Amino acid sequence: MQQGELIIYATVLMLIIILPVMALTVFFSFHYRASNKKARFEPDWDHSVSLEIIVWALPLAIIICLAGLTWVATHRLEPYNDLRRISPEKPISADVTPLTIQVVSLNWKWVFIYPEQGIATVNEIATVVDRPVEFKLTSATVMNAFYIPDFAGMIYTMAAMETELNGVLNEPGEYRGFASHYNGPGFSYMDFTVHALDETGFQEWVSTVREADQTLDRDSYVALEAPTIDHAVTYYGHVDADLWRRILSMCVPRGTTCVEDLGGHGGHSKHSGH
Repeated sequence: MQQGELIIYATVLMLIIILPVMALTVFFSFHYRASNKKARFEPDWDHSVSLEIIVWALPLAIIICLAGLTWVATHRLEPYNDLRRISPEKPISADVTPLTIQVVSLNWKWVFIYPEQGIATVNEIATVVDRPVEFKLTSATVMNAFYIPDFAGMIYTMAAMETELNGVLNEPGEYRGFASHYNGPGFSYMDFTVHALDETGFQEWVSTVREADQTLDRDSYVALEAPTIDHAVTYYGHVDADLWRRILSMCVPRGTTCVEDLGGHGGHSKHSGH
């Protein structure tokens, strides 16, 4: 909602200049047409201090206001910052620990790893209502855009980089998430469901995922990396504890060298992803 309000405020500020310019364009075109003999013809006119002040001062004032508004709002909405409140009326308790979800974008599906619970899913997320969620995101392929409109803002996923997004859902239900930038033939199917549950419902969902016989380790992840379209929701009851580091370091396949082990490289990096 705050991001939407920022766009509205910025649009109104810009319209203060845009609308008069559009109106004056029509006025000048009509008033100074060749058939209007009443229009003043001044071929030697080339400068007006008053007009220059108006032309430069008003846009400059708008730009200063727009810059200040954007600076304050975007820093307040920094996706890497921990949430300060659950809702406008409810601050976050000091003893609340965010739920960490590690996100990997593949062609053309999303992999979600829950390090605290030791499980993983494909194309499905579950969270607890009013519990902050800290997404750690990367890509195993091209750059993608992770977006859950009802949850938090959009953020990019990039290979060998880790971005972060913090958000919270205040109402139980099912929400839609998707890749918001075109990324190939499977783009239209690269969406997923987000379940907002109470604590009991979340624990039941975790138990259901844990009952899956599959384990997400290096070999199964390499198989999962193969491009697929409209991939079915898949559960992994166990996850290799070192898998996320290897995904970030681009060394999941056996026999490959991790990025941080290459000479002259300091390992994977973080990116703001705005």
